[in-house]
Amino acid sequence: MKEIHVVGAVFWREADPEADPAGTGAGKGAGREARRGAQILAAQRGPGKNMAGYWEFPGGKVEPGETPREALAREVREELLAEVEVGEFVGRGVYDYSFGRVILDAYLCRLEGQPRLTEHAQVRWLGADELMDVEWAPADLPILEELRRRLSAG
Repeated sequence: MKEIHVVGAVFWREADPEADPAGTGAGKGAGREARRGAQILAAQRGPGKNMAGYWEFPGGKVEPGETPREALAREVREELLAEVEVGEFVGRGVYDYSFGRVILDAYLCRLEGQPRLTEHAQVRWLGADELMDVEWAPADLPILEELRRRLSAG
């Protein structure tokens, strides 16, 4: 089966807009402190895309010669027209789709600026209790478990 290596950006912000008015996690050192009460950015795949309508962490394929971090920065520039500071590795999701095995590595990230849609239908900020309110791409599900643990920890 063909293996497809992809990366995903786990952007987070404080749930309290007063604490993070731009909603970027600014000043948090690449999102390394995502914690209880924070919200995670989810992006819905746009019409005409493979798996349209599913929700995912923004990101995409790692191209030959790229490191995962370089690929993530490039994909965020392409998909959200924003810069990203890539932080710690969060986890890996693996799923066998009809088109191949997707291996998703996710990283906590800090968003530089506001996301602008180029490929996604919409984005939403979701709290720990809302993460499962949307239909996630199957490869993203293992990462969600780790995030729910972090965001619910007291």
